[in-house]
Amino acid sequence: MILIDTHAHIYDTQFDEEPGQGGRDAMLARAESAQISQIWMPNCARETVPGMMALSEQYPDRCLPMMGLHPAYVNDTVDDELAAVEDHLNRNAYMAVGEIGLDFYWDMTFVDQQFAAFDTQLRWAAAQNLPVSMHTRSGHDRNAFMEAADVIERLALPGLTGIFHCFVGTLDEANRAIEMGFKLGIGGVSTFKNGGLDKVLPHVGLEHLVLETDAPYLAPVPYRGKRNEPAYIKLIAQRVADLKQINIDDVARHTTSNALSLLPALYANLLPQ
Repeated sequence: MILIDTHAHIYDTQFDEEPGQGGRDAMLARAESAQISQIWMPNCARETVPGMMALSEQYPDRCLPMMGLHPAYVNDTVDDELAAVEDHLNRNAYMAVGEIGLDFYWDMTFVDQQFAAFDTQLRWAAAQNLPVSMHTRSGHDRNAFMEAADVIERLALPGLTGIFHCFVGTLDEANRAIEMGFKLGIGGVSTFKNGGLDKVLPHVGLEHLVLETDAPYLAPVPYRGKRNEPAYIKLIAQRVADLKQINIDDVARHTTSNALSLLPALYANLLPQ
């Protein structure tokens, strides 16, 4: 069984040394033991680039970096942040543009700037033939998934594809994402009793799914509320298998193939061994 964690913030300080956990190296060793062949790392802002790139340089075949501005980091410095993202995309190789999108949960102060940053980064992704990793968190009576989908359909950028990260939507929303050519990132929420994906995943083909942890956040049951890590991806794979009443090996095979299909040509040689 070979698995890919398509979204994990393993550069986060929560993976620094701590009692009983062994730190980042121990976490990566557990991921390797769990047959996680690749960990895709979404960027958040300028401040997260150094830690992410250090891991990418240390583990170039396992820890793959993205470049983007996370919507929750959009504020009055947005122009400087986007300039930094553009500079990185022009100077270095990244496997995707991400984490980008819309976040209406915490603060609506900079929503207009979020939309502008999202639009800009989608265009950069299409221009460079890179997939996108999209964050869509709803709140304040606004559906971030639907509004992000509206932007994508309005732009109609040729060849644009990627992942709706941490998908927790309805079956109609799942079908809309699929019709636009995107994969659904399934994570720890699928294991939550009140997560809602038990009503969606049985009706979605495996060819549309990829797996993710969003570590260190959203740990699956039985670790809910604790620090998440890539090794827990097997628990998510098992939950998908249970909901679809299939073998976990089938989930692993299909979701790994789906993830690899998104990799740009520069990374196409990174096939699981």
